[in-house]
Amino acid sequence: MHLHVLGICGSFMGGLAALAREAGHRVTGCDAGVYPPMSDQLRAQGIELIEGWGVDQLALKPDLFVIGNVVSRGNALMEAILDAGARYTSGPQWLSEHVLPGRHVLAVAGTHGKTTTTSMLAWILEAAGLQPGFLVGGVPQNFGVSARVGQREPFVIEADEYDTAFFDKRSKFVHYRPRTAVLNNLEFDHADIFADLAAIETQFHHLLRTVPASGRVVVNAREDSLARVLERGCWSDVARFGVRGDVPGWRARGEPHAFDVLRSGVKVGRVEWSLLGEHNQLNALAAIAAAEHVGVAPAEAAQALARFENVKRRLELRGEVAGVKVYDDFAHHPTAIRTTIDGLRRRIGPIGEGPRILAVFEPRSNTMKLGTMKAQLPWALEEAELAFCHSGGLGWDAAEVLAPMGERAVVADTIDGLVRRVAQAARPGDHVLCMSNGGFGGIHARLLAALAP
Repeated sequence: MHLHVLGICGSFMGGLAALAREAGHRVTGCDAGVYPPMSDQLRAQGIELIEGWGVDQLALKPDLFVIGNVVSRGNALMEAILDAGARYTSGPQWLSEHVLPGRHVLAVAGTHGKTTTTSMLAWILEAAGLQPGFLVGGVPQNFGVSARVGQREPFVIEADEYDTAFFDKRSKFVHYRPRTAVLNNLEFDHADIFADLAAIETQFHHLLRTVPASGRVVVNAREDSLARVLERGCWSDVARFGVRGDVPGWRARGEPHAFDVLRSGVKVGRVEWSLLGEHNQLNALAAIAAAEHVGVAPAEAAQALARFENVKRRLELRGEVAGVKVYDDFAHHPTAIRTTIDGLRRRIGPIGEGPRILAVFEPRSNTMKLGTMKAQLPWALEEAELAFCHSGGLGWDAAEVLAPMGERAVVADTIDGLVRRVAQAARPGDHVLCMSNGGFGGIHARLLAALAP
């Protein structure tokens, strides 16, 4: 079968394209912007990429067009597909019909940490010899690809609550029918499609309705929003992680880089690794509890995490010039920005005592562009010595929002201007942390070039 994928460079659709190619289908695809790492991965698999939405792509005459949720009515190619009466479907629907049937699906949902936790879980199962399939919204460095079909029953998938397609407004994850569901956390996000947090909680409730009684729901015990989701109905075994005190469930004892794993107060494993931050400690507990549901002992899972190499674009060091380190990170929600900065801060020392953090970010997600969470940015950035914001394309005044930070905040409406200001401010020993859920105009390479003597 020949599939032509619209929106192929998105993390989900790119992974789907890779699965289809591995399964023996001919795959082509298009997108408005074609950039690494997804473009490199797809081309390496022999998938032809086309930039733009030209109607001439109808001439490819694929058996099926697979439509990503980046595509809306008015898109030239989509309008041509509709006019021609060509066959089309959504990415999650294609996946549910052609990849997931007969598999033990382990789905990882939540506002933050989905990609990392999905990658941890896939690696734990791989280390245990279960040869899982997976689809991750990033590139796990243990595997080097974001998706594979796998050889045995388990299939691990990053389960996004964003809508499926312009013709299917349900959350993607309701298509996956998981037997094991991880609910990492839940905050308000995606303000372009959800009116409020309650609307997202409803979608998570719909996900729980698809988990069988023999399934397991692994849930963050620290989240009031998830407690409300469970109160609306849960028909499966519940395993809580991040518990405190004498509450039954999974918790960690120790520092984020070296900790015992406790289940209802009993030590069942120990994790020692290079990852930073309490958020990754919680991600590890979730992955261990989920892996147990497919037969991996907690001690074995914990040992596997010692060899976990994280995901590209998660505090990934891109280079060092003149004593200045430049990192790339996917953080874009204020909570994720704060968590990422905090993780780096724990590594290098307290603010004002250790090296400086220069936080460079662009409010690129739909939620941030709408300004829904702009008031949280000073809070998100308070552990950085300096903050640099790319304000191009925003409908709100970034300088006004960051005014409480005083001279610690710099705003520029072009990438060139941002690079110039960061290069002027940087000094040996600094850590420059670039955060965006897009390519950020290649800012990492441009900064490294600007910092060169």
